Amino acid sequence: MIRRHEILRTCITAVVIGIVLAAIYALWLRYQVEPLTRDGKVRADLVPIAADVSGLITEVRIHDDEVVRKGQILLVIDRPRYRLALDQAEANLATQRVVLAQAMREDRRNQAMPELLAAEVIEQGHARVESLRTALGQAVAARDLARLNLERTYVRAPVDGTVSNMTLQPGIYLNAGKPAVALVYDHSLRVEGYFEETKLPAVHVGDPASVYLMGVADEIRGHVESIAAGVEDRERGGGDAQLANVNPSFTWVRLAQRIPVRIAIDYLPPNARLIPGQTATVVIHDRPGNKPVHRSLPW
Repeated sequence: MIRRHEILRTCITAVVIGIVLAAIYALWLRYQVEPLTRDGKVRADLVPIAADVSGLITEVRIHDDEVVRKGQILLVIDRPRYRLALDQAEANLATQRVVLAQAMREDRRNQAMPELLAAEVIEQGHARVESLRTALGQAVAARDLARLNLERTYVRAPVDGTVSNMTLQPGIYLNAGKPAVALVYDHSLRVEGYFEETKLPAVHVGDPASVYLMGVADEIRGHVESIAAGVEDRERGGGDAQLANVNPSFTWVRLAQRIPVRIAIDYLPPNARLIPGQTATVVIHDRPGNKPVHRSLPW
């Protein structure tokens, strides 16, 4: 009887140890072998909006976090001032046309009386006409520029997007070319997963992917759109390369570098919302036809 209890205890212990080992092996496969990363971020392109003309803001037609469409007016800048500039340019153009017409009449009259006028006088009249024609062209360009500046007093959205961190109010002076508002480009929303380089051989462009946002249980489906062509070498410099800069976890242990993998979104659940900066877990699924991956040891 006692021996039977010992055998039973031994069997139970062996089963428990086997289950534990199987669980450890499954976890090792899950987190060390399979292409999965918990280091993912929701990303989007940020479009800075700058005024093309300087002046006081007279109208603000947007508010923070508002969804806007391409071409929608966001701000209005001091239109009366630029309207006056256009009126002045048009008046100057009209004056140049009158002066040119008078000079052309005088030139034709001089050309018709070569026996009464010196050749030098005739040449001077012709040169004056050409000079006035050039001045007229400059006046036309000034008028067109003034008209363009008046149109640019309407600051419009260049893309569909969402207004971010908007604090502008009427009366603020804007300088031309200085970013004043930022738009989150809605059509550029994506997820970037930072995969260890040891897992990268199992990742291919076009592979299906599952994305899970922190705090959201529903699956977001997508596919691998691209894999980064390079990352920043933080140890040896080269900071002007404009490559992805992924912070290492440790400096005293040789760890696998993390490579950004871009995931395009194919399906977003109704109750899920993508906000740039959110944390995500990314799982890459194997496609039929992919060749088996032979990995080397990480040392």
